[in-house]
Amino acid sequence: MDVTFGVWTLTVAVLCVLVAVDFLVGRTPHDVSLKEAGIWSGVWIALAVAFGTGLLVVSGGGPAGEFFAGYVTEKSLSVDNLFVFVLIMAKFSVPSPYQQRVLMVGVLVALVLRTVFIAAGAAIISTFSWVFYLFGAFLIWTAWKLVQDARKGHGEDEYEENKLLRAVERRFGVADRYHGTKLWVEQGGRRVMTPMLVVMLAIGSTDVLFALDSIPAIYGLTEEPYIVFTANAFALMGLRQLYFLIGGLLERLVHLSYGLSVILGFIGVKLVLHALHESGVHVPEIGIPFSLGFIVLVLAVTTFTSLRASKRQGEGAS
Repeated sequence: MDVTFGVWTLTVAVLCVLVAVDFLVGRTPHDVSLKEAGIWSGVWIALAVAFGTGLLVVSGGGPAGEFFAGYVTEKSLSVDNLFVFVLIMAKFSVPSPYQQRVLMVGVLVALVLRTVFIAAGAAIISTFSWVFYLFGAFLIWTAWKLVQDARKGHGEDEYEENKLLRAVERRFGVADRYHGTKLWVEQGGRRVMTPMLVVMLAIGSTDVLFALDSIPAIYGLTEEPYIVFTANAFALMGLRQLYFLIGGLLERLVHLSYGLSVILGFIGVKLVLHALHESGVHVPEIGIPFSLGFIVLVLAVTTFTSLRASKRQGEGAS
């Protein structure tokens, strides 16, 4: 794709407007109803489909297929990330009216971090083609780690604060309770952080780890930075509403990590094959139509088996 500076500027401007609209919608703390979450989730998905359709009309099936494959993959990884968000919210006992404010900041931080990682990834790939070997190996290792984590079970996990977050808490101190959406308050003659700021920092720090998985995964589906950026952006937008929409469903997606491990492993193999091909080795390459179909099929099977297993567990418990 030959994406001009003007197209980049227009795209970023439109996405900034969409982010601003999302912030305005959720600026007042309130409990998000299923109806509100469902409507806005549908809006964000419709916008992503419209953008992909626009790519199909303007640039053809190749770029559009890469966008949809990347979008579906990143959206799936984002759903898995919601498990961690649930653990963080529980760890810090975030009142339900304030949860959407935390998620909005988390999504914004994720967008900024992924933009930086996308730019870095594009620069590295354009200079060192062998980096695909590293990306592929990393994704295969991540897939194996997901399987190991899945065997432990999400329900048994508990969020543990990282060393950096604990150091920040010791340095600045933390208030004993939430003060609305305030981030800093005066307590005992000292300016300290509120639990709201702490949980935002926790979400933001985990976003770094999420980006380490997602960026290599999507570069395994497309090398076009414009598609990588837009697929990530549209996948993250609506994540806040998705959190409230499928919050109860998350516990029933018991096989999601297994499905994601298959997808990441598949993309990892695809990257290694691509690297070998770039090195002059005659190996088969996996096309985007097959990749998109494979990803959708794995997610469909994973969702079906998850809901079926959860239903059987419920019937057994009753």
